Amino acid sequence: MSPHRSRRRIPDATVARLPIYLQLLNEQLENEVANISSDELANLAAVNAAKVRKDLSYMGSYGTRGVGYDVEYLVYQIRRELGLDHEWRIVIVGAGNLGQALSGYGGFPDRGYTIEGVFDIDESKLDHVVGGVRVRHLDDLAQVVAQKDVSIGVIATPAGAAQDAANRLIKSGVTSILNFAPVVVSAPLGITVRRVDLSVELQILSYHEQRRLTAASQLRAVPAESSSHASA
Repeated sequence: MSPHRSRRRIPDATVARLPIYLQLLNEQLENEVANISSDELANLAAVNAAKVRKDLSYMGSYGTRGVGYDVEYLVYQIRRELGLDHEWRIVIVGAGNLGQALSGYGGFPDRGYTIEGVFDIDESKLDHVVGGVRVRHLDDLAQVVAQKDVSIGVIATPAGAAQDAANRLIKSGVTSILNFAPVVVSAPLGITVRRVDLSVELQILSYHEQRRLTAASQLRAVPAESSSHASA
């Protein structure tokens, strides 16, 4: 694809699957797999092959019949599409247990993300070092965002403080927000907000567990009904 040609906008559902493909493809690289078919990638990602081919076509990658996709080149394409070919700087608002855990997560640097600051208003948390970063007062947020050219902010506050955190991040110049607080925050047009709601994820898991329990109880009921008919 020519670099001067405007690319099609990739649907959000496809963007959500690209990191999954990337992780699986990196595992294939570690196992020295050179090529992979859409069927093989689909099986690993638990989606259908047609969806895989459609997703990868947005990047201009169509594979070769009988050969499949070049794994190394596909990794390069997905990384480029996800903006992982350069470093992204992040700030975290909230230095509680979650904020400290996020700051201390060792996987960020390997993926091109650098934590430039952790902020809070609790005096007891200020100046503590979490994940190698000193906790600063929230009033210093704008200064750090400007100095470090930060574009991504993470909200790790209680629900009641989340909107204020979002407002401060936006006012400071942050354009993308990852919200871990159990509340929806509002943001003006042009600001990307992603919400990670653990309770929603648990409810989805409980739905699948309930389906398994129902299926298991139905299977147990079938032999009982069969034996009652046999003795009649």
